[in-house]
Amino acid sequence: QVQLVESGGRLVQAGGSLTLSCAASGDTFIHYVVGWFRQAPGKEREFAARITWSGGIPVYADSVKGRFTISTDNAKNTAYLQMNSLKPEDTAVYYCTAGLWAPTRWDYWGQGTQVTVSS
Repeated sequence: QVQLVESGGRLVQAGGSLTLSCAASGDTFIHYVVGWFRQAPGKEREFAARITWSGGIPVYADSVKGRFTISTDNAKNTAYLQMNSLKPEDTAVYYCTAGLWAPTRWDYWGQGTQVTVSS
């Protein structure tokens, strides 16, 4: 049974940095695509970043490009989202997701971790 568990969300001041982690278990993820989505209050869930678990060229939403970096550690079965120059509009619940056929289909989702950026 695949499980994705996010951690690292907290309250941070605008301009600050934060790294989210996504610990994956239950399968061999080398062939998966892993991604991060976020959902702000009253808004739909939106894509933030994705990368093939084994590495490769990451893809970012325009809203986070140049500020966020997605990466994976295969030895630890963990994906990361490094977030710099945070803005109040980055406030959201951040979800880790993975899938073999992503971005067409995301098969597994974590429970989410809250990131709040104060102005």
